[in-house]
Amino acid sequence: MLVIIKSAPNTIEGKRAVKLARDMAADICLIQNAVYFAQKDRLEGFCGTVFVISEDAQLRGLKSGDMDKGIKEIDYDGLVDLMIKEDKVVGMF
Repeated sequence: MLVIIKSAPNTIEGKRAVKLARDMAADICLIQNAVYFAQKDRLEGFCGTVFVISEDAQLRGLKSGDMDKGIKEIDYDGLVDLMIKEDKVVGMF
């Protein structure tokens, strides 16, 4: 399962989306303002794979060195490939 998150870490929607992904043992893809979840120590204890849209991170001034290790940077074409591969995709806004 893949959970796509676009809301920032300081929003109820963003926090709810990460909790859902944790509870469902899902992977997450961070888009738009959700890329701030990729900053170090924001996703403590998250066990799934975390993908971040590199263009969105760049637009918000985030560099690879600002992100937790293990976060995979992809582009929007990569997100489409992920959605095709997964059996379930949930969009959390």
